[in-house]
Amino acid sequence: MQFSNGSKQVGFCHPYLLGHFMRSVMQSCSSSLSVLILLISTFTTVSESALPSVKVKLHDSATLSCSGRCSGLARWTVFHKRSDTLAKCDQTSCRSVKEGYQMIHDQYLKGNLSLTITDADFTKRARYTCDCDDKDLCDVHLQIEPLKTPVQIKPGDSLVLKLDVSDPVAVIYKSTGTAGPSSGQICTVKGRSTQCKDEYTKRASLTSALELRGVTSSDSGDYTVMDTINNEAIHTYTLTVKDGELCMCRDQGAALRGWMVPVLAVSVAVLLAVCAVSVGMNVWQRREIRQLQMKLERNGDVNQDQNGADMNGLGNPGAEEQQRLAQLSVDQGAV
Repeated sequence: MQFSNGSKQVGFCHPYLLGHFMRSVMQSCSSSLSVLILLISTFTTVSESALPSVKVKLHDSATLSCSGRCSGLARWTVFHKRSDTLAKCDQTSCRSVKEGYQMIHDQYLKGNLSLTITDADFTKRARYTCDCDDKDLCDVHLQIEPLKTPVQIKPGDSLVLKLDVSDPVAVIYKSTGTAGPSSGQICTVKGRSTQCKDEYTKRASLTSALELRGVTSSDSGDYTVMDTINNEAIHTYTLTVKDGELCMCRDQGAALRGWMVPVLAVSVAVLLAVCAVSVGMNVWQRREIRQLQMKLERNGDVNQDQNGADMNGLGNPGAEEQQRLAQLSVDQGAV
């Protein structure tokens, strides 16, 4: 086929026009495909977020609610493992197919098809489906509340981040100080493979956990382990690094305590000695007072018969004892 372009006849299959036509077709197809992928992704995200979810603390029990009459076989499965039954009920009884999952027969007969997970851990995070005779009734998403751990270490020590899950994770850092490095993703872990930003590559290593060596005060902040598949926070570590001044103060305090120990020991010994002497003096004075009191009692009758007069020129025989008793009483009160 040919068409006229002024005085020239141009073939439709001219290489330039054919190439231009193919590029236009490819661009149109690419745009349409991008729109289709975007729509599918949006629909999937909306569908997942619209699911009822249950969030519990680690190792708590979780109840996935589902209501509906089922005259046949009701069962719970994980959404992506539909052939793997966890628990099931029929008109006769209920059975826990896998340990840790249970349904209650009395509730089943009343239309309550809920599933109880007795020990919810990170491996049980999933989308669960309840069906009746292979007809889906309910979908529920189980989530675990993120763990929160405060960490205080000295400069130069290592920060150890437990990953808690086998899924691929990312470590997100959020600085709590103006002097700290920029916030954002610092490492990703997939299986035994680790990829970190340049400033963390030489400091990070993976064993059973992700270790960040040689921390400084500028590393203080929040480190969150994120499940990248489910986009869920797993564990947040709040790191506080004590600076060198605090460590120096602790060393000085230790030195101070070193020379104070003998001084305190001598002071305590002197105080105990003074207390021992004081107690001894008190006991002696009590004994002296008692003896004087008994002597005065023996001389009392004689003093009464003389009516205050001298006896054979000897004067009052109890006067000296009374004066001595008064002096001892004063001394004891002072002690």
